[in-house]
Amino acid sequence: PRRPRQRRTIRPKRTIPPGEILMPDFSPLYTLIGLLPLDCLQARFMQQALLGLLLLTPMAAVLGVEVINFRMAFFSDAIGHSAFAGVALGLILAVNPRLSMPLFGVLVGLAVMAVRRKSNLSADTAIGIVFSAVVAFGLAVVSRASGVARDMQQFLYGDILTISEGEIAFLGLLFLGMLLFQAVGYNRLLAIALNPVMARVHGIRVALWQYLFAGLLALVVMFSVWAVGVLLVTAMLIVPAATARNLARTAGGMFWWALLAGISSGFAGLTLSAQDWLATSSGATIILVSCCWFAASCVWAALRGHRRA
Repeated sequence: PRRPRQRRTIRPKRTIPPGEILMPDFSPLYTLIGLLPLDCLQARFMQQALLGLLLLTPMAAVLGVEVINFRMAFFSDAIGHSAFAGVALGLILAVNPRLSMPLFGVLVGLAVMAVRRKSNLSADTAIGIVFSAVVAFGLAVVSRASGVARDMQQFLYGDILTISEGEIAFLGLLFLGMLLFQAVGYNRLLAIALNPVMARVHGIRVALWQYLFAGLLALVVMFSVWAVGVLLVTAMLIVPAATARNLARTAGGMFWWALLAGISSGFAGLTLSAQDWLATSSGATIILVSCCWFAASCVWAALRGHRRA
């Protein structure tokens, strides 16, 4: 007699409800971080913070080198201070500040570049005008809404320990976008920084690349505000790049030294701030470690110059 066929049980496919975003699984990365012989990195929130810094600090370091080449150090400060207005608008309009802040920052960055290109003003003057308008607008909005000022403190000082997996996923996408941007536009941006007129003669679309650079830089600055706060966001970009300039001998070498200084500062600053004997703010500790890097690079540059002399 034939055996009766067993019916296959078809499992229904998991359907994603409307409004739910399928998030990537970061568990393997958390497991790798947990293998490090540091007790502070065994907590999940510390693992998330370190993963966010490993994505954020390379972007800030690389863009910081180009900020120095473009002589736009003041630009990052203007974008960072626009976080006040972006957060205030988000809270007033019932929009998540984590969304309104980067969107407003990108608009400010594009506005700065437009004022710089459409007028005969210098870069510092154009940035200063937009910076003043944005800060005044943000303070006006905050002073008008009584309950908003209490929520601004976390953006003033920053706290990378509160980063979520959704923000880490967005940082990952931004990191991939920056890699593509640098792979395609590094030589073009270098030519524009040296001489925009000659770059235009060689067929480089100067306006397009300047606007793309401003938008990408604004996004990275806004995420840096979450990590170190408005007061220290410029240092996160400039200090590793300045360190690299003291240590590197070529333009390409500046990127590698900036990456080393930025990533090591983020890792060391986060782990040191979690120690019981220190117990300081993670953002401030990251910048202090970065400044130690810069001080050591100044000593090295002085010794190298003395040897040549």
